[in-house]
Amino acid sequence: METCDALIIGGGPAGSSCARQLRRHGLDVMVMDQAEFPRDKVCAGWITPAVLRTLEIDPRAYARQHTLQPIRAFRTGLIDDRPLTSRYPDTISYGIRRSEFDDYLLKRTDARLALGQPMESLRREGSRWVINDAVRTPLLIGAGGHFCPVARHLGARVGGGDTAVVAKEVEFEMDAGQIAACEVKPEMPELYFCEDLSGYGWCIRKGRFLNIGLGMERAQGLNRALARLCRFLEQSGRIPPDIPDRFRGHAYLLYGRSDRKLLDDGVLLLGDAAGVACPRSGEGILPAVESGLMAAATVLQAVGDYRGDRLATYRERLSARYGVPPGGAANRAAGTLRKGLGRLLLRSRWLTRHVVLDRWFLHAGQADLQGT
Repeated sequence: METCDALIIGGGPAGSSCARQLRRHGLDVMVMDQAEFPRDKVCAGWITPAVLRTLEIDPRAYARQHTLQPIRAFRTGLIDDRPLTSRYPDTISYGIRRSEFDDYLLKRTDARLALGQPMESLRREGSRWVINDAVRTPLLIGAGGHFCPVARHLGARVGGGDTAVVAKEVEFEMDAGQIAACEVKPEMPELYFCEDLSGYGWCIRKGRFLNIGLGMERAQGLNRALARLCRFLEQSGRIPPDIPDRFRGHAYLLYGRSDRKLLDDGVLLLGDAAGVACPRSGEGILPAVESGLMAAATVLQAVGDYRGDRLATYRERLSARYGVPPGGAANRAAGTLRKGLGRLLLRSRWLTRHVVLDRWFLHAGQADLQGT
């Protein structure tokens, strides 16, 4: 039976960020994922510069061999309404391909990789975990997304009490005819919101690749809203009329909207498994990376004592970074307020720029994570 100091289930940005930091400090780390990498991942594929800074990635070096589309403007509005254009003097975001990005992050971790291996069994033996009757470890880290088996072991009820954001998207390589017919500019993604701000659609071009999708806070009505978005984009001439009909779905939890148990003796949850996506924009990559680094800092501080009370500082780090989860009543009140402001926000050039884009999506004024 193999042994390791820490076993991470899930090789996405949360798991790879945690793995790399633990390896830097000499821990023997294994990352297990049911997929072989590189693999496709349902995601809009858009990151802020803070992601690259936090990961210590030089954008120029990364762009030499990978897709990294600079973004300097946004086209935003309500679905079926006239959009506004907001331009910036510098690069404010990047378009990426998750198949490339996640593979790059995972391969630089220096961790042992067990790819193409789903977690099929889990049991506790004293102070150790035994996974698949093949790996023994004192520390198990769940970074396997919304449906992470480690989260389920801690009591998460997928499709139960938590209210998940559901989304569908398609990313495809355009042929010459589609490129000629596509009016979406690579440096200017397009965001189109539901009138009650319960969700939004996007259209992001990354060179020859086009990503179209929509996410919303309720599964009911998702297909109808997505069809409406695609019809609007086609009729307004923004996208080619022959986009492939192979939309794929995924789900995730917004920070503060879940009662998932984040830790216990010898176990932690990260990223979408922990439900840390940004409540305003639904962004998941930056909080996934940050949660991975905060978890690593907690583990290193515990110095091998992984009892739940020693790992509890992880929850404190999350609260210090993102705020104390407000609870159901406050969330409902904020949701009601947003729904009444949708049309006002998105028809005002100033509010669109400084509230919707700068505050909700670009995290203007938020310092990079420090002290991990």
